Amino acid sequence: MPPNATAPSASHRRNARLRREYLYRKSLTTSESSNYEAKKRIRDALSQGKAIPTELRASYDKLKTDIDHEDTKHEGGDGTTSTSHVDDEYGDAGWSDPRVCVTTSRSPSSRLKQFSKEMKLLIPNSTRINRGTHRVDELVDVCKTSDFTDLVVVQETRGEPDGLIVCHLPLGPTAYFTLNGGVLRHDLDGGSAPMSEAYPHIVLNNFQTQLGRRVGNILKCLFPIPKMDTRRIVTFSNDNDHISFRHHVYSKENGNTADKVTLYEVGPRFEMRLYQIKLGTLEMKDAENEYVLKPYMNTASKRTFL
Repeated sequence: MPPNATAPSASHRRNARLRREYLYRKSLTTSESSNYEAKKRIRDALSQGKAIPTELRASYDKLKTDIDHEDTKHEGGDGTTSTSHVDDEYGDAGWSDPRVCVTTSRSPSSRLKQFSKEMKLLIPNSTRINRGTHRVDELVDVCKTSDFTDLVVVQETRGEPDGLIVCHLPLGPTAYFTLNGGVLRHDLDGGSAPMSEAYPHIVLNNFQTQLGRRVGNILKCLFPIPKMDTRRIVTFSNDNDHISFRHHVYSKENGNTADKVTLYEVGPRFEMRLYQIKLGTLEMKDAENEYVLKPYMNTASKRTFL
């Protein structure tokens, strides 16, 4: 065996163990969903002074003990928020700054290369690498062994960026977006403002549903926690499931503290639409789908998902 083969094999075993532990916790979450619903009904009945539902009276003593333990553990809360595998995926968010790897699809055009460079400048603590001939599984393994927290892949059709993949490491999830209306920095009307290296404030507008909050969490965890006085703003604004991305810096006139400020667009700008969330990393072809945009959803004009 080559002398340098021990570390990669140990890393593969560790990633496999982490994945097994994650799937086990996820299966526990699914199996305990009925218990959570039963405990919620008991909580509602006790809080409203109503009788315990007949089908829950046989298991009331055990469930009431569990409820008391949960209320003691979560002091100050109402105990009605169920935890899930989502908490495990981003459980360490905020403890350390994310490290993001930005790359492209194979044989990128010059425009896609420029777009990936601007994405690298946009996301703090990110590193851009050339895709070359690397397969997806090789790319993900390299990112895991290099302690990247996220992998961002930009794709194109006929030289126009039209796809964005955000893969959270090491366990997932992986979100797939379509891109359209992309405008690079040098194509902005009137030119673009200088690119600031400060950690930006993140504005998530109109992500109101559970799926919308999930998407907002995936996007905001690409960025580290900013300082309060930073003047750089990154905006994700949802309108009928179409997400508009904008990047600005602002200045206050005459250095005063009034509400009047001036915005300068930095770029790039583009529109996104989510079409899939997969509970796994990019190379897992058999991973479970959390959300998939179906063809009939395009005609449901009055129904929004984010």
